[in-house]
Amino acid sequence: MSTRARRAQAEALLSELEGLRQDVESEGRATFNGWLPAIKRREFCPSALNLAHYLALRRRDLRPLQRALIPWGLSSLGRSEAHVIASLDAVIATLTLIARPSDAPSRPHPPIHRFFRGERALRRNVDAIFGAQTRERRVRIMVTLPLSAAEDYPFVRDLIARGMDCARINCAHDGPDAWYAMIANVRQAEQEVGCRCRVLMDLGGPKARTGKVLLTDKRRVYRGDVILLTSMPPEKRLRDLPIQVESQLPEALAQLKIGQHIWIDDGKIGALVESILPQGVVVRVNHASLTGSKLREEKGLNFPDSDLSLDPLTEDDLAALDFVAEHADMIGYSFVQTREDVMRLQDEINRRLPPERARALGIIAKIETQRAVHNLPEILIQAAGAQPFGVMIARGDLAVELGFQRLAEMQEQLLWVCEAAHAPVIWATQVLETFVKKGTPSRAEITDAAMGSRADCVMLNKGDFIVEGVAMLDDVLMRMQQHQIKKRAQLRALRSWS
Repeated sequence: MSTRARRAQAEALLSELEGLRQDVESEGRATFNGWLPAIKRREFCPSALNLAHYLALRRRDLRPLQRALIPWGLSSLGRSEAHVIASLDAVIATLTLIARPSDAPSRPHPPIHRFFRGERALRRNVDAIFGAQTRERRVRIMVTLPLSAAEDYPFVRDLIARGMDCARINCAHDGPDAWYAMIANVRQAEQEVGCRCRVLMDLGGPKARTGKVLLTDKRRVYRGDVILLTSMPPEKRLRDLPIQVESQLPEALAQLKIGQHIWIDDGKIGALVESILPQGVVVRVNHASLTGSKLREEKGLNFPDSDLSLDPLTEDDLAALDFVAEHADMIGYSFVQTREDVMRLQDEINRRLPPERARALGIIAKIETQRAVHNLPEILIQAAGAQPFGVMIARGDLAVELGFQRLAEMQEQLLWVCEAAHAPVIWATQVLETFVKKGTPSRAEITDAAMGSRADCVMLNKGDFIVEGVAMLDDVLMRMQQHQIKKRAQLRALRSWS
């Protein structure tokens, strides 16, 4: 190809990029202006504007443009999350040198600091949530504390010594006396070990679970079985409905419609709503193990087709919040789905704390439904615009709500959007679960733990081998941070073939 033809090709590509940049800037600015009234922390404004630009950029299919940029040795824009406009400006400035040399002085390359401003903002936000980094490892480790942490101080000390940076207390279990003892052990241990450990207290929210179960002579359910979901305890007198399950969230049943899906026990049992009776909702099982699936009490219920209108703060949550607001460093917010849900929690916090303390208390939004995914930008703006904020990718419920086949795609997208807002992300659910519970990891979960290095924190759940699990995760994350920061590959020398 002649020099003239190459310049013509570069000129066409440059014109496309200039148009894209103009559209992204104007659309992003309009979105940001709409968000501005909700932002109380002015230091969050650059992050909010970058998020608006990123959403405008990603509404477009950029794959043809990415491919066209490859032969020129220019950025594919695939790592622009934290600095959208700077990335576009850099590509445009470089391409101008090729296509329009005479215009190059009027197209200066953006200052270098613009490419690292987002990275610095994210680091500040991570420190605001998890405390200043006291270890060499970048990605923090969170652990759900068992009840034994209230009495076994050496156990808590060992967790922090092995690498725990944040202790999670599930407020759906135990009570204030146990919570206080756990926190006291954490505070004592962090002083002894010399590493900061924040406390996250997780509100249970309106989680639908199975109550009492009636199975008559059967211990399992099979495809084709009919189940009555009811808000009342099962009744043996209903002979034509021998399988009955009590729902601990009856207000959810009232919102179900015929043809909608329900899932029980993290997706182990699936069913369709067939009819609505005065006693409850009749569903027919269409997904179960070929050998039958156990139907047990205290297992999760998910209604992915139902846009449930539920108060995300239950009476139990409000009672727990009196303790949480005083003792926690951050609040885990279950079942948050809208901007209004965030405002609801913020109002409750403001009722319990003086303004300065309320503004310092972190909120972690657990993203676990399709509705929460859709409303994530507004959730981010409302929360991070007022106080320290992070997102937990609650992969357990999220997989059931979206479909397991969509989870890998969605967790990637959540990571990207949060990075664009410079918001910390917690990678949660079943990380190293086999190892933590049985002492031997599966190959797949080691890979999953390594993938968590692209988040800012990885959460482990309790198990008999949790101390060893923390040490294992610490090792994996330390190794991976030499190769990966967020989406960006780190080209450390490969020593296996030297």
